[in-house]
Amino acid sequence: MKIVLALGGNALQSDPKDKTAEAQLNTCKETAKSIVDLIEEGHEISIVHGNGPQVGQIVACTETAYKADNSNVLFPFDVCGSFSQGYIGYHLQNAISEELKKRNINKSVGTVVTQVLVDKNDKGFQNPTKPIGSFYSKEEAEKLQKEKGYIMKEDAGRGYRRVVASPKPIDVIEKDLIKNLVASGAVVVSCGGGGIPVVQENNTIKGVAAVIDKDFAAEKLAEILDADVLLILTAVDRVCVNFNKPDQKSLEVMTLEEVDRYIEEGQFAPGSMLPKVEACKKFAQFKEDKTAIIASLSKAKEALKGLSGTKIVK
Repeated sequence: MKIVLALGGNALQSDPKDKTAEAQLNTCKETAKSIVDLIEEGHEISIVHGNGPQVGQIVACTETAYKADNSNVLFPFDVCGSFSQGYIGYHLQNAISEELKKRNINKSVGTVVTQVLVDKNDKGFQNPTKPIGSFYSKEEAEKLQKEKGYIMKEDAGRGYRRVVASPKPIDVIEKDLIKNLVASGAVVVSCGGGGIPVVQENNTIKGVAAVIDKDFAAEKLAEILDADVLLILTAVDRVCVNFNKPDQKSLEVMTLEEVDRYIEEGQFAPGSMLPKVEACKKFAQFKEDKTAIIASLSKAKEALKGLSGTKIVK
């Protein structure tokens, strides 16, 4: 089967307190074992990953330097996103290649720095809410608003932070390249962190300060590749309703009607399980024979066999 994997944060950083490059590489080596398990069974795998902590670190580093010497050097957010794609992709392709060699599987693995098209009129741009980077005083925030055009908002009494939009993906700019690589049998890491958000202006594309949810980017890529399965891997074995309550219930299957009802009931947390469920719903609607699954990284193989995970069906 042709599968698009969406890797959650636990696939890159097992200990949230240890954000070093060494810790990420070690976690990627463990993640690679689950990915290569699927490759070993004959599946074609394409990978999308998140980048929240990593891009946050990159932005914070540039902001710390900016504060320290009052220089004018602040990398644009889209550039920071590209940094994170290279950094994470390097670790994933290194770890997966190593695991493939251990099992005598001859496959190429590579990362595509990916631009993802969004609509410049997306409603997300009208009310940016995604906080990124460091905390600032009111005076520093006002200076950044004036000099850089940032949108700064007060964050729970801790200071001011920059906020950006979270638009939905429309298309993947490098889609033909990715399709050709996948067709050649390569394992491709792309759309990292949801992709670098870009908008179309006449005959050019231009990076914008925004964050695309990686689950929606993975869904869009799965459509483009005509994948059989969208497999969103996270920290839990199954989706639950009434989460952390006495009557918590794990779900093996959800129909689209049930998805809508549970969303209306507020069963899924925004920024956590909700985008995963919504992305799976969209893929299940894409074509009649498509399968969308939310499962834990450690039980990816079992999830494909229906022994774990939550399947969203039309």
